[in-house]
Amino acid sequence: MIKTLPFEVRLSSVHGSGVFATQRISKGKRIIEYTGERINSDEADARYADDHGEHPLVLLFTVNKQIFIDAAVGGNESRFINHSCQPNCEAVNAGGRIFIQSLRPIEPGEELSYDYNLELEEGDNQDKDRYLCLCGTTNCRGTMLSPSSLTGRISK
Repeated sequence: MIKTLPFEVRLSSVHGSGVFATQRISKGKRIIEYTGERINSDEADARYADDHGEHPLVLLFTVNKQIFIDAAVGGNESRFINHSCQPNCEAVNAGGRIFIQSLRPIEPGEELSYDYNLELEEGDNQDKDRYLCLCGTTNCRGTMLSPSSLTGRISK
């Protein structure tokens, strides 16, 4: 028996491609693992040191202080889940593996999202507009940066 995924990737009004439910997803369901090449902080810095675009792509996910997942290399559909300030999913670290899990029931056609809570590297004076949020929710804070902290590496 082939198990079908409860979502599909298609164009998003939020940003580029997005992930949309194709069936009802219950609250607390692990939907997909965030996959990609596991790299250390030195490799992450080397790969993304020149990421000075106006709106950089965010494909690194922090597992811990030493390990990052680079979804640009070997990543799956999870890399297309967009940020939202009022998300219907969250990222859960389970033994060093990152899973996207629903926060509430999600209906077919609804776009999956989670709060990226990006953090700037200590001493980094980058303009927060580089990480502009386009979610359009009523609680939008206008940035994908974490509301509680502006220190740390730029990663999910």
